[in-house]
Amino acid sequence: MTDTPIAVVILAAGKGTRMKSALPKVMHAVAGRPMIVHLLDTVLELAPQKVIVVVGPGMDVVTETVAPHLTCVQETRDGTGGAVKAASGELEGFTGTVLVLYGDTPLVRAETLRAAAKACARDGGGAAVSVLGFRPAHFHQYGRLITNADGALEAIVEAKDASPEELAVNLCNSGVMAFDGRHLPGLLDRLDTNNAKGEYYLTDTVALARGDGLLATVIEGDEDEFLGVNSRADLALAEAVVQGELRARAMDGGATLVDPGTVWFHHETTLGQDVVVGPNVVFGPGVTVADNVEIRAFCHLEGATVESGAIIGPYARLRPGSLVGRAAHVGNFVEIKNASLGPGAKANHLTYIGDADVGAKSNIGAGTITCNYDGFGKYRTVIGEGSFIGSNSALVAPVTIGDGAIVAAGSTISRDVEADAMSIGRAPQDDKPGWAAKFRKLKSKG
Repeated sequence: MTDTPIAVVILAAGKGTRMKSALPKVMHAVAGRPMIVHLLDTVLELAPQKVIVVVGPGMDVVTETVAPHLTCVQETRDGTGGAVKAASGELEGFTGTVLVLYGDTPLVRAETLRAAAKACARDGGGAAVSVLGFRPAHFHQYGRLITNADGALEAIVEAKDASPEELAVNLCNSGVMAFDGRHLPGLLDRLDTNNAKGEYYLTDTVALARGDGLLATVIEGDEDEFLGVNSRADLALAEAVVQGELRARAMDGGATLVDPGTVWFHHETTLGQDVVVGPNVVFGPGVTVADNVEIRAFCHLEGATVESGAIIGPYARLRPGSLVGRAAHVGNFVEIKNASLGPGAKANHLTYIGDADVGAKSNIGAGTITCNYDGFGKYRTVIGEGSFIGSNSALVAPVTIGDGAIVAAGSTISRDVEADAMSIGRAPQDDKPGWAAKFRKLKSKG
């Protein structure tokens, strides 16, 4: 990197009409976080001196999301040049490198942006303008980057305005640009709206710079980096790219994904080494998984911590606030919420454990429910170490089951159970000999 300071302008004023959403386009999520936040995280890797986000009128949710970074309002949506003009007041006197990015292009990589910035740095490439380009497999709709024999950028030509020779060029415009801040004000001042759309085109700065005898250059990146999200279909494509990267990162970090394409990550998911993740597992926000954990097929985890050696699933759900201790087991169709399972504890089938603490090596039988809600408030269940809760039991919180206690199957427990006690909370069995035969005989007469 160079010593030239960097300012970043992110254009985020677009309405995103093709998204057909009340939510601003840049707020739609990829891997669980808004596109604009993805881009900001990448930008911050460059240690910019300032970041300015250009928003449209009424986009308060974007302003709140990008805070504490500066925002400027583009009152009239008059093109990309108009958007940068809206930020020019915040750039007054800045003579470093200015990067102009798009909030709906969240996948661009920091190293590509560094290369674009370096090309315009006084101690780097010395260009007045650099443009990020790429060579897509299908390039008919993109603007072409026309270079000379020396590789310098001569012009950006929109596809609809290109000649047959220019259409044959496969080096395409991503829209992402960098400028020497000393030249940017003069270039912006000379932009005009003499075009079919009646807008200020930022791309016109290339021709203006070349007319001044200044250097314009191209930095190439990968096609995936410049995927612009303008529709729900584009959003799905961006999600697929990011999920592919997250899956690769997990496997590179020492996790086994049995069927990688069916595992869905949140951007902040953390997996340890020797974790095995089965097919069709979904990670929501806030999940941390330690080493040597097995997560079997069709599990959903969110806001959960899983400690080393635990086994989850199949078909288990860990909701926010779940802590699964070392070597604990959470089996099929078990749901845990705001609760902890101590080391070696087991809840293997068909159980709901909510607002509870389960001690080490306790066993929770099938069909057990912690009844944590009375319609007004949530209450906690505490189960001691080495306890056994029989199948189909209901523990009515607030209630404490002591260490080593046993709750008989089918019990409803609404009072504390002392340590090492046996508690039976069910109606006594009443047998009526011969009643079933009499009942069948009576019904058959009808």
